[in-house]
Amino acid sequence: MKKSLLALAAISAFASAAQAQSSVTVYGILDVGYIGGSYNGTASAASTLTPNVGSTGSPIQKSQFSGMGQSAESTSRLGFRGTEDIGGGTKAFFTVELGMAPNSATELGTVNRQSFVGLGKAGLGEASIGTQYTPVFNLQAATDAAGNNNLVGNAVYATSPQSSTGALNNVGQGAFAGSVSNQSLNASTGAYTTRASNTLFLKSDRMAGFQLQASYAFSNSNQTDSATATYGINNGGTNNAVMAGVGADYQWQKLQVVAAYQQFKAQNQGGSAASTAATSTYAAGTSNSFGNNMVDNQSYAAATYDFGILKAYLQYVNRKGTSIYDGSYSTSRTAQQIGVRSQLTPVISAYATAGMGNAAYYGQSTPKNNFRTAQIGVDYYLSKRTNLYVAGGTFNQSSNGQAANTTTGAGIGISGTNYAAGIRHTF
Repeated sequence: MKKSLLALAAISAFASAAQAQSSVTVYGILDVGYIGGSYNGTASAASTLTPNVGSTGSPIQKSQFSGMGQSAESTSRLGFRGTEDIGGGTKAFFTVELGMAPNSATELGTVNRQSFVGLGKAGLGEASIGTQYTPVFNLQAATDAAGNNNLVGNAVYATSPQSSTGALNNVGQGAFAGSVSNQSLNASTGAYTTRASNTLFLKSDRMAGFQLQASYAFSNSNQTDSATATYGINNGGTNNAVMAGVGADYQWQKLQVVAAYQQFKAQNQGGSAASTAATSTYAAGTSNSFGNNMVDNQSYAAATYDFGILKAYLQYVNRKGTSIYDGSYSTSRTAQQIGVRSQLTPVISAYATAGMGNAAYYGQSTPKNNFRTAQIGVDYYLSKRTNLYVAGGTFNQSSNGQAANTTTGAGIGISGTNYAAGIRHTF
C-alpha cells in the first residue's frame, strides 16, 4: 500500500513538474474602426494607395472612399506560441500566427504570417525553421515611429493593399517553392520582403549591447517541361531559389543602431528563349516582374535615440532587383524617413513621420519617380491592452514610373490620403 502511494505521489510530482516546464500562450490583435481616404492618379493604382511600382491605367481625377474597416493601426491576427524547458538551459519553442479579417465573412484569413519551431540555449541564442520574418523586417519593425501601421504615408514600410481595401496587409514573400515568379520587386509591396518560408533563422543572445541574426532559405527543383519557353515559365532544367540575410542590433543606454541586408535570388536554367522574352517584355514597358530570373538585394539601416520627452527615429531603406539574363534591366527603390514619438501623458502618446524617396524601373531610359510621405497619429490607452486611435497619412508621387502617355495614364503623378479612427485590442 505504501509503495503504491509512493509511486502515485512520484507520478503526480513528475506530471506537475513536466506541466510547469511547458506553456502555450494564445495571443492576437483585433483592430477595427472607420477608415477613409482619397486618391488622384491612374485607375489601376487606386486600390493600393501606396507609393507604387509602375502602375498603368486610365487617368482619373479623384477617387474617395470611406466606411468601417479593419487593421488600420495594426494588422489583426491570431497566434499561438509555446515553450518547453528540456533541461540544461535548453528550450524548445514554436509559433503559429495567422492573419485575421474581423470585418470579413471569413474570420480567419489564409495568410500564414509565421509558423516555425526551434531550439534555444541560454547564453547562446536560438535557431528555428519555418515561415518567418526576414532580418530587414525584424529590425525595421523595431525602429519605426509609426509602429508599422497600414495607412499610406510611410516611405519605409510601404504596404499594399491598404487596410481600407484589404484585410491582411504586407503579406511579404509568397511560398518560397519551385515556382518563384513572385520574386518580382512589387510582389512584396515595394520596400522589402517581409517574410519567407523554408527559412532557417538564427538569433544570438544580446552580448555587450549587440544582438545578431541571420536567415537562410532555399528551394531547388529539377523538372522537364514541354511548354514553350516564355517569360516567367520554366522550360525544364534546374529552378533554384535562394534567400540569405543578416542583421545586427546594437543598444547602448538610450541609443539604438540597427542594420540589415538580405538577398533573394531566383534562377531558371530554361534556356535563351526566356532571356529573349524577358528582354522584349521590358522593352515594351508592360511589366516590372523579373519572373524566375532575378537577384533582389534589400538593405536597411536605422538609429533611434530616446530624449525622454520624445524618441527620435532616422531610417533608410534600399532595394534593387536586377535581371540575371540582362543586367541593364533593373528596378530600384530608395527611401529615407525621420520620425518622433512622445508619451504626452501616462495614457496619451503621439507620433509623426516624414519621408522621401525615389524609384526607377526598366533601366535608365525610363524616368525616375520621386515621392514624399507623411503620417501623424494619436493613441489614447483605456488600459494596458486596449487603446483608441486617430491617424492619417499622405503621399505624393511625381509619376508612376512609366513613360508619359496622357491617353493611358502612364507617367502621370499620383497622390493619396488615408485616415482612420478606431479601437485596437491586444490579447
